Amino acid sequence: MVNVAAQKRGEGWVCEVAVDLGGRTTNHTVTVTADDLARWGSGRDLEAVEDLVSRSFAFLLEREPPSAILQRFDLSVISRYFPEYDEQFQR
Repeated sequence: MVNVAAQKRGEGWVCEVAVDLGGRTTNHTVTVTADDLARWGSGRDLEAVEDLVSRSFAFLLEREPPSAILQRFDLSVISRYFPEYDEQFQR
């Protein structure tokens, strides 16, 4: 299960993410810019940010275990590691 809590910070958001899989929990901090949300999200509010990050973690968990996901990263870095992210999420 993925739990996302986003907070507005300046022009973007900082999301605290907890991934509980198989009884083990990992914690991650993800930065989302307004450009990220416009490019990959659907909406402009806090709920849209949390939805985008949650869907992004589902995408990542299909490809790697939670322990392999960076503890702190900008959302835009995902497409550098997984080029198909951009195609799958771009609006």
